[in-house]
Amino acid sequence: MKRVEGALEVLDGPVGAAELAATLADVDRLNTWFGGYALTLRRIRHLAAAVPRERALRVVDVGGGSAAFAVRLVRWGRRTGRAVRVVVVERDRTTLALARQVAAAYPEVLLIQGDAVALPCRERAADIVTSSLTLHHLEPEQAVESLREMAAAAAIAVVVNDLLRRRLSLGLVWLATRLCRCHPISRHDGPLSVRRSYSSAELRALAEKAGARRLTIHEYRVLGRMLAVLS
Repeated sequence: MKRVEGALEVLDGPVGAAELAATLADVDRLNTWFGGYALTLRRIRHLAAAVPRERALRVVDVGGGSAAFAVRLVRWGRRTGRAVRVVVVERDRTTLALARQVAAAYPEVLLIQGDAVALPCRERAADIVTSSLTLHHLEPEQAVESLREMAAAAAIAVVVNDLLRRRLSLGLVWLATRLCRCHPISRHDGPLSVRRSYSSAELRALAEKAGARRLTIHEYRVLGRMLAVLS
């Protein structure tokens, strides 16, 4: 299935606060039920072993949306007695306003307005930089720049979680957004997100252009997900 280029999702433009909150709630539910959060968290737990437990694990979440994943990461740290600090970089102001409510009880989460292709981060500012369902919003040149920026900010690795562009994934997302009674924006953007996602081969080529020294890609076809680790 050929990638759709140049098409904009509704969430790529201005959206009212109420509709945005409903759509982000759909994303949160689908990430919870279909492994989006679990896959990324499992990889971060594995990578965190390289960080001494006596200091905080530093994570930057690019395109972190409502901060739902950042909060889950902090909760994991609290449960396991590990200090975790998460910086959520999000471009949209309305989304950041919603994120402030979600993360209000979590001082470990810092919210910053910024762009995925020009991160407001120093070199090696984080141990791990993660991005979920963000890369497919970027055209190839932007995606290369974003991967380069994330790699520069990460001392250990970059974890990219995105949709797997396959007909099975397209069918699963189309069905899930309807069976779960998702908001009309989610029903529109979900299938389009699949069609705009990069294949493993395309992502590998983008990572090479970004200067990645090492790249591993795992496909989870039943879940319609792809997880890449760059270092």
